[in-house]
Amino acid sequence: MHSVLPHFTNYDTLKHLAIFASGGGSNAQRIIAHFQTVPDISVSLVVSNKKQAGVLEIAREHGIATYIIDRAAFYERTDMLTVLREHQIDFIALAGFLWLIPQYLVQAFPQKMLNIHPALLPKYGGQGMYGMHVHQAVRASGDTETGMTIHFVNDQYDAGSIVFQARCPVEPADTALDIAHHVLVLEHRYYPEVIEGVIRQVSL
Repeated sequence: MHSVLPHFTNYDTLKHLAIFASGGGSNAQRIIAHFQTVPDISVSLVVSNKKQAGVLEIAREHGIATYIIDRAAFYERTDMLTVLREHQIDFIALAGFLWLIPQYLVQAFPQKMLNIHPALLPKYGGQGMYGMHVHQAVRASGDTETGMTIHFVNDQYDAGSIVFQARCPVEPADTALDIAHHVLVLEHRYYPEVIEGVIRQVSL
C-alpha cells in the first residue's frame, strides 16, 4: 500500500483522539502539530506507561490532558475505558507504545486504533521488535529496503491489518542509526495524515 488514504470532510461533531506513547514522543509531537490545523479533530488525551516519558511534557506544553497507566489496572481491570470515556475519545493512535493492548480495549475501539511500526510488516514484527532492535535486525539481514507500516491494532503484537506502508532504500554503508533516521522521516511525514484519513473514513 503506497498511497495515503483520502480525506473526507464535513463532520457534524468534533472527534477526539488519544495518543498512547512510551517514550520521547517525536511522532506524538508531529501528530499534535498536525491536528492543531484541523478544526474538527482534537488530540484530547496523551496516555503513557512511564511517569518520566518525554511525551507527557510535550502534551502539557500544548495543554493536552495526560494519564499515566498502571500495568495491573491496564490488564486486570478496565479503568482505561473509563478514562477514555471521560475524555470522549473516538480514536486511538499508538506512537511508540510498548505494551500489548488488552482485548477489552481492542473490542471497545474496533478499527479505531492505529499503530506505527518501523519496518515493513510482516517482517521484523512481534514481541521485542521495537526501536533500534528492528533497525539492527534489518541491517544484519542485508535487506536493500525497509520502511514503516501503519496498521490497525488487535490483541497481538504488530498483527493487525495493514493500512499503509512507505519504503526507503537501505544503502550498503548505512548503519542501524542511519536506517532509524530514514524510517523516522517517513513516520513523521505520513503518520498524522494517515490517522486523519482513517478517522474520517471510519466516521462516514
